Amino acid sequence: WPVFILASFIDLMIILPIVFIIIRAIAHPNNMKRDYNNKRFPWWGYVGIVFGAVSWILAWTRFPWFSRFQPYTFTPLWLSYIIVVNAIKYKQDGTCTIIKAPFRFLILFPVSAIFWWLFEYLNRFVQNWHYINATNSALEYFVHATVSFSTVLPAVVSTRDLLLKSLLVERACDFLGDFKIRVQRPRLWACVCILFSCVCLFFLGIFPDYLFPLIWICPLLVIIGIQGILGEAHIFSDVVKGEWRIIISSALSVLICGFFWEMWNFYSFAKWEYSIPFVDKFHVFEMPILGYAGYIPFGLVCIAIVQALRLDHIEETFF
Repeated sequence: WPVFILASFIDLMIILPIVFIIIRAIAHPNNMKRDYNNKRFPWWGYVGIVFGAVSWILAWTRFPWFSRFQPYTFTPLWLSYIIVVNAIKYKQDGTCTIIKAPFRFLILFPVSAIFWWLFEYLNRFVQNWHYINATNSALEYFVHATVSFSTVLPAVVSTRDLLLKSLLVERACDFLGDFKIRVQRPRLWACVCILFSCVCLFFLGIFPDYLFPLIWICPLLVIIGIQGILGEAHIFSDVVKGEWRIIISSALSVLICGFFWEMWNFYSFAKWEYSIPFVDKFHVFEMPILGYAGYIPFGLVCIAIVQALRLDHIEETFF
């Protein structure tokens, strides 16, 4: 309990300012007008809704005739989610992630699979989650897992794109105003980030019960550290100019995806369960409530890796 209370305090220190900013942003007196194209909701969006509804029903029921395919409902659900989110974006702006840069968007699927396998490797040290009712064959498991993992980055990027020009994010950025974070000697701090991450990841295998939160933070520090040493722009570059849109939309997008990940997982046949030291209390679906704080840095590392690989399609003139 003492560790749980301390972790709760740390999480609240991180989350409450975000909640406060969102609440104040929504209540901001500046009533911004939206300039939407008012396109029709595309036909393929309705296909996504129907396909998602059918997949959801099949995921949460146990029809005998469907038992052979019961473990494979994760990917159809998330393909439906990606299609519907892009359809909403298309209705909003007249374009969307899939249409704007289809090749780069498709590349996100194999990149996403490799990306999440990295976290599966790190989880071998901390054992924070495990899968049940997965396929028995090692090869079948690898193929099934790889296909499922491939939907992570496309879902997060699609949701981020939908939120980028949303009224919520704009008001949150307006509330923050020109708040800037300047770093003196950025290359030195980039080296510190990489060194800190390497040391932490080394000791992760020795003290997994105490260092497990670092599996969500260290990859982000390594990415921005490498970009900082090379003098390249990274996910925090715009913060120097007082622009928080990418940070806010990335964090919110993965929280939204996280809600659906955990909700759809809860009654599915093939699913994951958690075993998190000290804080494995008060579950919301399968996830301990404090575990949701890990989605915030995970959202940043998702967008950071997409930007580092030059797969982000946002126009430079967007802002």
